Amino acid sequence: MTGTMTNADREAAEQVRDLPGGDWPLWEVFTQSGQGAPHEHAGSLHAADAEQALQNARDVYARRGGVISLWVVPSGAITASSPGESGPFFDPGADKAYRHPQFYKVPRGVRGL
Repeated sequence: MTGTMTNADREAAEQVRDLPGGDWPLWEVFTQSGQGAPHEHAGSLHAADAEQALQNARDVYARRGGVISLWVVPSGAITASSPGESGPFFDPGADKAYRHPQFYKVPRGVRGL
């Protein structure tokens, strides 16, 4: 395990232990299946702290193999765009045709794209 508990993680764990009913925060889990592959959202789980979330994610989402890396992120730390903002938020990209992949050639020997 590469993760170590920071002071913030310890404080969060102490706060969770003090919650009525022992409600643990929700963590989002991302897995990577191969070197250079993107991390993809695999699911969610509840855990008291980052270390426990990482261990639980390993047990739940990597038990069958095929996973080389795990990320766990507190759900509250994720900021997302709203579907109602999709027009104004994403429109500026439509007028930049040079960003579309048809203008780029993939060099020989490059795989996984």
